[in-house]
Amino acid sequence: MEFLQPVLDGFGVVLEPTNLLYCLLGVTIGMLIGVLPGLGPAATIAILLPLTYGVEPVTAIIMLAGIFYGAQYGGTITSVLLRLPGEASAVVTVFDGYQLAKQGKAGTALGIAAIGSFVGGTVAIIGLTFLAPLVAGFALDFGPPEYAALALLGILLVATISNGPKVKALIAAAVGLLLATVGRDAFTGAERFTFGNLSLADGIDFVPVAMGLFGVGEILYNLEERHRAVKAPTTVKNVWPSRQDLKTSAPAIGRGSVLGFFLGILPGGGATIASLAGYAVEKKVAKDPSRFGKGAVEGVAGPETANNAAATSSFIPLLTLGIPANATMAIIFGALLIQGVTPGPELITAHPDLFWGVVNSRYIGNLLLLIMAIPLIGVFVRILRVRAAILAPITALITLLGAYTIRNSMFDVLLVVVFGAVGYLKKKIGFEPGPLVLAFVLGALLESSLRRSLLVLDGNLLGMMGRPISATLVILFVAVAVFPLIKSFLDRRTQHAVVDEALRSGPRPGAASGTPSDTHTKENA
Repeated sequence: MEFLQPVLDGFGVVLEPTNLLYCLLGVTIGMLIGVLPGLGPAATIAILLPLTYGVEPVTAIIMLAGIFYGAQYGGTITSVLLRLPGEASAVVTVFDGYQLAKQGKAGTALGIAAIGSFVGGTVAIIGLTFLAPLVAGFALDFGPPEYAALALLGILLVATISNGPKVKALIAAAVGLLLATVGRDAFTGAERFTFGNLSLADGIDFVPVAMGLFGVGEILYNLEERHRAVKAPTTVKNVWPSRQDLKTSAPAIGRGSVLGFFLGILPGGGATIASLAGYAVEKKVAKDPSRFGKGAVEGVAGPETANNAAATSSFIPLLTLGIPANATMAIIFGALLIQGVTPGPELITAHPDLFWGVVNSRYIGNLLLLIMAIPLIGVFVRILRVRAAILAPITALITLLGAYTIRNSMFDVLLVVVFGAVGYLKKKIGFEPGPLVLAFVLGALLESSLRRSLLVLDGNLLGMMGRPISATLVILFVAVAVFPLIKSFLDRRTQHAVVDEALRSGPRPGAASGTPSDTHTKENA
């Protein structure tokens, strides 16, 4: 009971009127920011940091946390309705969510996403409450070799999520990895692929890449194909998912909750890898994987649950170890330092009100998110009824403004236009943009972790097999890479065996009427 007393006291902190108000404010801002392509939670939290100076630390962090997980669902809205992910973690939701919207099931997709987000977040909060000490010890064992193996596994899964030819997916992923190397080398300071342009010295930001490929590229392609475009439904049905949809999505939500929780606690993992892994797992376990990319509700439930669970569990390394798991956590880390609070192992004992107040605010925030999300779905889906001639320029304007607001850079706007043209051409020749974007996101983690691993292991990468966690991830990587080859080989052998058996059991050559063998048999008779 002594362990539960601080937890109960934390609920008392959250239920204070001021903290409740800031929790509601954070969730609302997060959901609205998620709807605006380009202006993600990291940028929003950075902009709002000055506003946290005049409030209590626990109140400030509750609001910033609400912005973070509220934006995870907000990004889903544009992914489903506009095929425009506002966050990297919402990229995979585009594949099936947008197809469901085109089929008149936008409400179903958003409803399943809201329910999955609530369940995944709640499961992760329970895990955070009871398993934080154990998980913190596990995460502390992660070093550069483990991160490198995890990033390699994530990039390999990129080919799994693609609905087109695997070769094209791998080519797109290779381009994404190449783009991730642009900029100043973090180890030597040398400039790579900048061509003397100072704007490229810090690398290419995620926003111009994603907004160009998914935003401008999609707009250009749809304008060319407007005569075959799918019109938005005049009425939106099934705003609340049907019993069959809930039954179909329940296993995906369960798997996504567990998977997202464990991937979120790993620094460098986070919501992006969790959503990618969630989609890949659902496609692997599906009886009919061909449904994915064509409107499979599990393709929305799995990644959306996983990324919200990961968004919640990413607070574990931040609060207990002082290790930010992603860019947004790094900004919240800075907000804590501004407030005079140092995250780390002593936070639970030194500031129990802040630790348990922030943790328990997630229960209230998730409930508020669910309460607001379901009724407002009818408002969001009205976007589908806007004519393409109006929607296309508005979407383009929002995309360009979102890209500009990140760094107030016209160069980023130019990059959006360039990647928009690339996205259009890729669409024309049958390349999906998803693998490129996801490999681009994972590329920076892979490079830095791999080079640090070489330093730690004295240049011997085989040393990764001497570390239990990295060895497990490497074995899993090899298994995932080799399994399709073995399966293809076995399928060919089975097919050849069936053909040989059919030939052996079929009629003998020349047994048909009128053949020389048949005539000879009759004469002998």
